[in-house]
Amino acid sequence: MTITAPPRTRRPSLETRVDGSSALARAPKRAVAPAARTAAPAPQIRPVPDGTEARGFVLYVGLGEDAAASDHIELARLVGELRALTTRLAPSAETHAAVALAPAGAGGRDVDVVRRALQDPAVQQPVAESDPGIVIDLTRKRVAIGDEIAALTYREFELLQHIVLREGSTVGRCAIIDALWDADDENRPNERTIDVHVRRLRSKLGDYAGIIRTVRGAGYRFDRHADVTVLATGPSPDRF
Repeated sequence: MTITAPPRTRRPSLETRVDGSSALARAPKRAVAPAARTAAPAPQIRPVPDGTEARGFVLYVGLGEDAAASDHIELARLVGELRALTTRLAPSAETHAAVALAPAGAGGRDVDVVRRALQDPAVQQPVAESDPGIVIDLTRKRVAIGDEIAALTYREFELLQHIVLREGSTVGRCAIIDALWDADDENRPNERTIDVHVRRLRSKLGDYAGIIRTVRGAGYRFDRHADVTVLATGPSPDRF
């Protein structure tokens, strides 16, 4: 005869607490998985500031003629294929290609030369240290000579602006009078008075007085120089 022992009832075990006392160890509860939540849509990130809209982009490609030859491709062909790719991917896109030119033997990275030549605003232009030059700002109505603002009167600036806007052309004294003074103005000058105004203007331009040239018997003329910068935005700020 075989005697079978009755099954033993398992008692809770003791666990020792940090303070040394004992407590019954309970079986850990089974973790219940939280209900699946619907993932919130990712916020849309605008690539441009509020109040503006993207109208296209600029891709600068730096590739000199020697580098293009080593890659066995011509710039014209590369431009054509890029434009064809753009048309295939976005048929509504309009394209415009411009080749940046630089003096032969100019150093620097090709892409940096391209960005400067195409006036990329993100590229800092080198500033001449020896001669900062003169800046004629037609928008702000002021003339900066180096770090100093020339103390021109309103009439003197109007006279300078009138001649500068006609760069490369001789401006007669009578034309200046008709442009800057009304016909019934009691202070309307004569031709000799214009010479006085020009002389005072030149005195305030200092070392750059020569930017206003005298054309004997004809009037005055402005020609662009490397150390002269003319700033203007929008339509011509001339009075007429």
